[in-house]
Amino acid sequence: MALAQPEPGGVLQGRIGPRTDAGTGPLRGSLATTACMETLQVGYLHAVAAAAGCSLSQPFPDNGIDWHVSHGASEHVVDDEVTIKVQLKATYQIPPRPAGATFGFTLDNEHLVKLARTPVAVHKILVVMLVPRERGQWLSAGHDRLDLRHCCYWTNLAGQPVTGRRRTTVRIPTTRIFDDRALCEIMTRVGSGGTP
Repeated sequence: MALAQPEPGGVLQGRIGPRTDAGTGPLRGSLATTACMETLQVGYLHAVAAAAGCSLSQPFPDNGIDWHVSHGASEHVVDDEVTIKVQLKATYQIPPRPAGATFGFTLDNEHLVKLARTPVAVHKILVVMLVPRERGQWLSAGHDRLDLRHCCYWTNLAGQPVTGRRRTTVRIPTTRIFDDRALCEIMTRVGSGGTP
């Protein structure tokens, strides 16, 4: 069996028409940037959940919550499997490594009320992903890693008051980086009967 060798400069070099973007990168699809941001943050959540040993389910229809994340462990006190609800958001308007202890993120009041409700049977967290403005900077791959840029941060908005007329700015702690260790710690607290 013969294996095809890659063509110099890529498979499509010389096989497509003129580029309208000065040809500085690969030809990307025309999907809206916000739709692509949603897809990227779902990929981030899947990677974190996989590394944390969690399962994911997506409510259908979506009623203001994007994902349910479940974590099974015999050490949990309240049940052998606990679940949290996760709302994902993404923005390129906040630069990476925000200065200070928190950064502001604005939510529609109706959405904030849903996330801030207390008491609840299943806890909710908000996960906000900061991404570069240019899609070509969102990820890079090598033989030993896949880097997603920039970062996701999480917060529990339980009890957060509505302060704006239609929208409210909430504060997201920069110390709460959403990764597999953070997710395991969240689930351990919930599994002990506490809050995220």
